Amino acid sequence: MTRLIIASNRLPVVIDKDENGMRVSPSAGGLATGLKSYHKQNDSVWIGWPGIIPASENEETEVTSLLEKEQCLPVFMNEELISNYYDGFSNATLWPLFHYFTEFAKFSETYWNAYKKVNELFAETIIQNAKENDSVWVHDYQLLLVPNILRQRRPDLKIGFFLHIPFPSYEIIRILPWREEIVEGILGADLIGFHTYDYARHFISSVKRLIGYEVEFNQIKLENRQVYVDVFPMGIDYKKFEKIALEVQSKPIQERSKEHQDIDRFLMSAPGRKLILSIDRLDYTKGIPHRLKAFRYFLKAHPEYKEIVSLIMLTVPSRTDVEQYQNLKNEVDVLVGNINGEFGTLNWNPVIYFYRSMPLENLVELYSSAEVALLTPLRDGMNLVAKEYIASKVQQKGVLILSEMAGASKELGEALTVNPSNIHDTADAIFQALTMSDEERTKAMRAMQKRIKRYDVQKWAEDFMETLAETIEKQSAYHARKISPTIKNTIYNDFKKAKSKMLFLDYDGTLQRFFDNPQAATPDKALYDLLDKLSKKKNNRVVLVSGRDRETFDRWFGSKSYTLIAEHGAWIKEPGQGWKERKPVHSEWKEIILPVLESYVDRTPGSLIEEKTYSLVWHYRKADIELGALRALELVHDVSTLIINQDLEIMEGKKVVEVKVSGINKGNASSEFLHSHQTEFILAIGDDWTDEFLFRELPESAHTIKVGSENSVAKYSLNNYQEVRSFLNEMCN
Repeated sequence: MTRLIIASNRLPVVIDKDENGMRVSPSAGGLATGLKSYHKQNDSVWIGWPGIIPASENEETEVTSLLEKEQCLPVFMNEELISNYYDGFSNATLWPLFHYFTEFAKFSETYWNAYKKVNELFAETIIQNAKENDSVWVHDYQLLLVPNILRQRRPDLKIGFFLHIPFPSYEIIRILPWREEIVEGILGADLIGFHTYDYARHFISSVKRLIGYEVEFNQIKLENRQVYVDVFPMGIDYKKFEKIALEVQSKPIQERSKEHQDIDRFLMSAPGRKLILSIDRLDYTKGIPHRLKAFRYFLKAHPEYKEIVSLIMLTVPSRTDVEQYQNLKNEVDVLVGNINGEFGTLNWNPVIYFYRSMPLENLVELYSSAEVALLTPLRDGMNLVAKEYIASKVQQKGVLILSEMAGASKELGEALTVNPSNIHDTADAIFQALTMSDEERTKAMRAMQKRIKRYDVQKWAEDFMETLAETIEKQSAYHARKISPTIKNTIYNDFKKAKSKMLFLDYDGTLQRFFDNPQAATPDKALYDLLDKLSKKKNNRVVLVSGRDRETFDRWFGSKSYTLIAEHGAWIKEPGQGWKERKPVHSEWKEIILPVLESYVDRTPGSLIEEKTYSLVWHYRKADIELGALRALELVHDVSTLIINQDLEIMEGKKVVEVKVSGINKGNASSEFLHSHQTEFILAIGDDWTDEFLFRELPESAHTIKVGSENSVAKYSLNNYQEVRSFLNEMCN
C-alpha cells in the first residue's frame, strides 16, 4: 500500500528545549495548522525542520524519536545553513520577489548554494523513507527544487507540489538570476497547485517564455511527459473555528478569559461601540501602514465615529533582526502614536495595538467580537485569517473588508474588496461596512460561510490528492504507449523477417531537432550516415515525408537514394528521377493571402514567411512566445474569412500557420505511393499533427510511432529525435 509523504520547511509540531528537557508543541501558521488534521487522519509521514539545532547525536536521536510519535521526520540543519537558506534565499530573495517587492530582493551566490544544499537534504530524506510508488506532496517556496531532484532520482514517485504564496508575472521572475533552475525544479512534479488562476497563469507564462515548453490549456508538454497545473484555493479547519466560536459565545461573562472580558467592558462602556479587527504578521507585504493611514482618513472624514469605533490591531512579530522589518515596526509605532494622539481621549483610543501573538481561543474571541475585519495586504497568496474570521461569525453579524491583492478575494466575492494602496477607497469601505444593514451583512456572511465550509482544508487536501491520482493515470496512459524493450524487439523482428520494407520518416522534430530559424536545420553527418545505412539495407525503401519545400529537400537529399515527399505531399521524387507534381493547381490565391501574412510579419517581430508551391507558411518560432500564439489565433481567424469557397485549408503546426491547397497531405501522398509499391513491413515516425494524416492512412499492420507526449492515433511513442535515431540505428544492426 502506498503512503503519502508531506514535505515542507516547517513541521506541524516544533521541538522546544528547556531545563526540563525536550517537549513537543504545535506549530503556528497557515500550512502547519491547516494540514495537520489531514495528516493525522491519513497514513502519512511529514518531513521538515524541527525548529531546533541538536547539540549532539544523542539529542538528534531524541528529537527523531519524539517526532516519529507524531508521524514526522526531521531534516537537521546547522545555524549557517538556516541563515543562508531560510533567512537568506527563501526570505531575502524569493519572498520579496514573489510578492513584487523587487527593491528588497537580494541576489547572493552564498544564499543560492545554501538553498540548493537544503533542497538536496530534503530530497535525500524523502528518498530514504519513500517506498516504491509512494506519493510525495511538496509545499511552498522554500523547497522549489525538490520536485525535480526527486524526478531525477526516483521517477517511480508520484509528485505533487503546492505554492502557498503568489507566483509573480514573467516580468518579475525573469529578474532572478536562477530563474530557469527554479522553474525546472517545480516542473519535476506531476501536478502543480496554486491558490488562484492568476498565479497558475503567471507560472505557465514563465514556463513558455523561459523554458519554451508547449502548453495546451493546463498541460505543460515536456519532452517525455506532461505536467498538469491546476487551482486549489486552500481552506481552513472550518468546524474547529466554528466549535470554538460557539463555546466562546456560550460562556458566562465571569468564565470568559481576561482578554475577552476586556473586550466586553470596552464594548459596553459606551452605546454603539464597535470594533474593527486587523490581524497580520509584521511584514512589508501586509500593508499595515496603508491600513492605518486609511483608518486615520476615515476618522477625519467621519468625525461622528470618534469614541465609537476602535481599530484593534494585532501584529505578530516577525524577523526582528532584519533592518526592513525594524524600520516597518518603527513606522507602525509612529503611526499608531500619531493617530491616538490626534484623535484619542481619556476614555478612548482609536487604535488598540498589540505587538505579539495570541493563543487560538483569544483569536476567536477577537473574531467573534469584531464588527468588521479589515484585512488589506498589498500582496498575499491566500490570507486564511479572512476565512477564520468568517468561520467564527456564528451569528453572521460581521463584515469583511478584503484586499483585492489577496488570493482569498477570488473566492469571497461577497466581501467588500479594496485596492489596499488607495487609502480613500479603504476608508470608504470602512464607512460602508459600518452602515450596512443587518440583512445585507447576514446575507453576505452566510454565502461566504457556506462556500468555505464546503471547501475546507480537508476537502482541499483530498481534492489535490485525487487530482494527483488522476494525473498519474493520464501519465500511465501515455507511458503505456512508450516503446518498451518488448515492443522494440517485436518491431525489430518484424523488420528482420520481412522481404520488403517501407520506412516513412518525417524530418523536423523527428530526425532533426527544431531550430528557431528553419533554414538552420541542415542534416548533420550522423543523420546522413544513418539514412544511408537504412537505405542500403536489402529491400529497404526510405521515404522522407515532410512539410519542407522541395528546393530545400532537393538541396539536402536530392542526390541520395531515398524517396522524397515534400510540401506535405505536393511533390514526390524517386531516387535518380526528377520531381513530380501530384496535383497541379492554380496559385492565384497567394496574391490575396500573402499581403495578410506580410502584415503579421510586420506586427510580430521574429516571425517570417516561407513560400511553397501549394502553400504559404507563417513561422513564429523566433517571436515572443505569447505574442506569437496570440497573433497565430488572429491570423487563423482573418484567413478563415478569406478562404471561404476557395479550395484552401489552414494547418497549424508547431509554431507555424500554413495556408495550403486542400486535399494535399502526408497521408494521401503516402497511401498513393504504397499502392504502387507494395511492401510487407511499414514503419512511420512523425512528431507533428500533420503526421496524424499519415498514421491514419496506413494499414492496421503498420508500426506507427509518435515523437513527443501529445495525444496521437499512433500506436507507440518515443520522446525525441535522439531516441528516434537510436531506435533506427538499433534496427539497422
